[in-house]
Amino acid sequence: MISAIVTTYNEEDNIGACLDSLSWASERIVVDSYSTDNTIAIAQSKGARILKRKYDNPASQKNWAIPQAEFEWIILLDADERCPSELAEEILQEIKNPKHKAYWIKRKNFFMGKHVRYSGWQGDKVVRLFQRDNCRYNDNWVHEEIITNGKEGFLKQKLVHNTYKSTEHYLAKMDRYADYAVHDLIKKNIRPGFYNFRLKPIARFFKHFIMQLGFLDGRVGYEISRISAKYVWLKYDKLQKHIENQSLALKKKEEKKA
Repeated sequence: MISAIVTTYNEEDNIGACLDSLSWASERIVVDSYSTDNTIAIAQSKGARILKRKYDNPASQKNWAIPQAEFEWIILLDADERCPSELAEEILQEIKNPKHKAYWIKRKNFFMGKHVRYSGWQGDKVVRLFQRDNCRYNDNWVHEEIITNGKEGFLKQKLVHNTYKSTEHYLAKMDRYADYAVHDLIKKNIRPGFYNFRLKPIARFFKHFIMQLGFLDGRVGYEISRISAKYVWLKYDKLQKHIENQSLALKKKEEKKA
C-alpha cells in the first residue's frame, strides 16, 4: 500500500497526466496552493484527495503534506513529473520487502520537448520514494533534500521530467528560485561582490556547456547553460538589493531616533 503526493499551483497543463501515471497508488493526494486555474477541477475528476495550504516554501509544503498520507510508503512528485509503468512495477516490488528507508530515482529530463542527454542534467536524481515516518525535508528554500532516518537506496527505472516548455518558462522559474535562494544566502551571511556577479556566472556557463557537454545538446544545451548562468547572477543581484533595502531601513530608523 502506498500514498502518492503531488504539490501544485496552477498546473492544469500537467496535473492530469501526472495523476494518470500514479493510478496504481493506493491513494493520490494533491496539496494545492490555492490555484486560480483548473488544477483542482482536473485533480478531482481523477479521483484525487484535495488538500489546500498557503505556500511558504517547497520544503515546508512537502513536510506538511507527508503526515497527511494514510500509508507507510510515499511517492512524492512534482506535477511535471511522470511515473512510467516500469518504475511503478519496480516500486511495488521493492516495498514488499524494502531494504532501505528511502530511494533515489534518476530522471529522464525533457526541455522544450527535447530529451536532454548532457548539459549537467545527465546525472539528475531525486529522492521520491520514502517511508512516511522516517523522512523529512531539510529547511533549504532551494534544492531542498530529504533527511532520512536510516539507509537510502537506488531504483533502476527512471522518472520522466517535463521541465520547461520554453526559455521564457525556464527564466520565470529561475527568477522565482532566485527569490527563494536569497533566504539561504542570508543564513550564510554572504555579501556579494565581483566574484559573485562576474566570475561565478561565467564559471557556471562553462561548467554546463563545456565540462558537462551541453554543446552536444545543441540549442537546448546552450539555453540551459545560459539560463543557469543568468540564475547565478540573478540570485546575487536580489541579495544585494535586499542588503541595500535593509541598510536603508536601518538608516531611517536611526534617523527617527535622532
